[in-house]
Amino acid sequence: MSSQRTPFVGGNWKMNTNAQEGADLIDGLGSLMSGVGDAVEVAVYPPFPYLVGIGGRLSNGIMLGSQDLWKDDNGAFTGEVSAAMLKDCGVHTVLTGHSERRHVIGESDELVNQKTIKGLAAGMTVVLCIGEKIEEREAGQTDAVNERQIRAGLSGVSKDQLSKMVLAYEPVWAIGTGKTATPDDAQDAHAKIRALIAGMYDQAAADSIRILYGGSMKPGNAAELMAMEDIDGGLIGGASLKAEDFFAIIQAAQNS
Repeated sequence: MSSQRTPFVGGNWKMNTNAQEGADLIDGLGSLMSGVGDAVEVAVYPPFPYLVGIGGRLSNGIMLGSQDLWKDDNGAFTGEVSAAMLKDCGVHTVLTGHSERRHVIGESDELVNQKTIKGLAAGMTVVLCIGEKIEEREAGQTDAVNERQIRAGLSGVSKDQLSKMVLAYEPVWAIGTGKTATPDDAQDAHAKIRALIAGMYDQAAADSIRILYGGSMKPGNAAELMAMEDIDGGLIGGASLKAEDFFAIIQAAQNS
């Protein structure tokens, strides 16, 4: 990890927790975070129904995040949530293009881009998720898939807006499976992503954007992954549901 980029660690709770479990989790994390300061940016992404409750319990610099948003400001979009509604709940950061939104829900590159643009327009930090499936990896398409998703996802995003963007590389085959790309594999993908940003914008933009790893990062492998030059933190799933495990990853980012 480069010293010029502040590490970012996000906890994606996905469709887990109830109100009491979420409260206990965020209270426990908050107490552990008391000595971290601003060395690491930390965000949690609870399910929609618990955003206000969790937001009211945040402490020690933890940011409130949303797992998704809709591309329009309001209207007849049953079941969807707008950027303005999220901001009204205290949300500062939002995920777009998570692999489960792409491959389970069926979101297109175009829709992911529209949501990204909407999050940026609302002033939120947008974490754009990209990554390949196992069959794409085995076919040698990792770099091509990442490039397609990044070019589409960042379409219409200016260099100035890029300062509010975070990228998260999440090889789909490593999410929730216990499999993890080796640190060298992850670093290779991250370095190519950074080079792509340099080509799309410029080297300064590439040097400043944070690229997270999001494929089964755990306390046991976080330090080794984040020791890599181009890995700037993690987007954490299962390990974010235990305060001690999530905090151990935050400590690894702080020490990297």
